[in-house]
Amino acid sequence: MEQSPELAVDAPRVWDRPIVTVPVLACLSLVGGQLPSFSTQANLYVLGTGGALIWVGLSNRMPRRPSPRRLPPGVVWWVLPAALFGVLEAATFAMAAKDDFPTFSRLADPLLEDELFRSAAWMAWLAAFWGLVRR
Repeated sequence: MEQSPELAVDAPRVWDRPIVTVPVLACLSLVGGQLPSFSTQANLYVLGTGGALIWVGLSNRMPRRPSPRRLPPGVVWWVLPAALFGVLEAATFAMAAKDDFPTFSRLADPLLEDELFRSAAWMAWLAAFWGLVRR
């Protein structure tokens, strides 16, 4: 007897619980934090973990969380700073203003030299990506 795809998607998975996913994401972020920034190993690690998460998100094996029908009224106050950040980052990158007006990415470089902080940034990136995979 064959199972319908709807039943297979809604079935709970053992590995899809926070008790499993949080330690896995923490281990992945600790490994990523040990790699030097913008190195070949770090770029391959980003492509590998990102590709794996994209593959999991596109497969029908992942149970989906329902998306909200309408956005809450206060969401514009969260989008405004993100849009402003994107515009400033793109403008400073396009103008190639090096030391006079550096990009936010360049200002974060001294912080990302520390492996613990880089691991925390990896954890934030993986957690955000995992949230997108679950949608």
